[in-house]
Amino acid sequence: MQWLHQLPLHWQTTSVITCLLWPIELLYKLAWFVRRTLFTLGLIRTHKLPATVIVVGNVVAGGGGKTPLTMAIVQRLTHQGHKVGVVSRGYGRSEDQILLVNAQSTADQVGDEPLLIFQKCQVPVAVGANRVAVAQQLMREHPHIGFIVCDDGLQHASLQRDIEICVMDSMGIGNGHLLPAGPLREPWPRTVDLLLHTQRRTLAEGFESTRQLSELAINGLGHSVELKALQHQAVEVVCGIAKPQAFAQMLTDRGIPIAHFHALPDHANFSNWQATQPLLTLLCTEKDAIKLWTTHPEAFAVPLQFEPEWAFWQAFDALVNARHRYH
Repeated sequence: MQWLHQLPLHWQTTSVITCLLWPIELLYKLAWFVRRTLFTLGLIRTHKLPATVIVVGNVVAGGGGKTPLTMAIVQRLTHQGHKVGVVSRGYGRSEDQILLVNAQSTADQVGDEPLLIFQKCQVPVAVGANRVAVAQQLMREHPHIGFIVCDDGLQHASLQRDIEICVMDSMGIGNGHLLPAGPLREPWPRTVDLLLHTQRRTLAEGFESTRQLSELAINGLGHSVELKALQHQAVEVVCGIAKPQAFAQMLTDRGIPIAHFHALPDHANFSNWQATQPLLTLLCTEKDAIKLWTTHPEAFAVPLQFEPEWAFWQAFDALVNARHRYH
């Protein structure tokens, strides 16, 4: 099935591969249309929660910057005095049941991104495949919550939502085809409340954001190092994120020479991974550090500083004020 991993290479243009996959794309589109119609006709039940539900998702396969935006939204709402909870699928976890993240949770149990959100935002986080059941369980455990933020889940229509936010990275909508001939999970354009470009803008509509590496990297031993101190020494880099080359490029742009670069699959398990050159400084992302520090606490995690433009926050606050009904 190696060819499946090569498909994203064909998603920016229309090629022979795209044409060959067109019949499968038609079946995917038909299944999507039937499912959407069943929801529209009310033949599939949807569920309303006693909280304002904000869904952060994308319309393409792969990462698009959902988790950084989810954390930014949670932090903004909590700073405004709201009680917030987060719901996530928890990709890469070994458990199937619904779990609430706690201080003793591991990435293997709850997933790397939910654990990162819990540690960074200090709000209740629950994980599980069924978004409705997960959100309901979270609210039973924390009935004071006024906002539920879903990290991913734009296509999970069974959970009624008050605000939909779509993120789009530098891939944009690619060649405009649905899976597997293209990257789209559903036809675009589609109606959303807010569209945010988390990297290079690819469409005229939507808001922009800035993303840059923090000036300070921290390891699992409590030590820190300034990135500028690494500008003239070779480092080793490992990451298991959706777009590993983007992280490598950001380090290179900061003048950090990469001697060894290891791009692992998104949500990779680092338990058996070993550094090539143990004497070199080892760098990773915050998401990777959640798992990597169990075997390589000396690795330095470089936080990502992500900030939507001010106009996005103005539009977001206006939506919250208009649609939040639970106090």
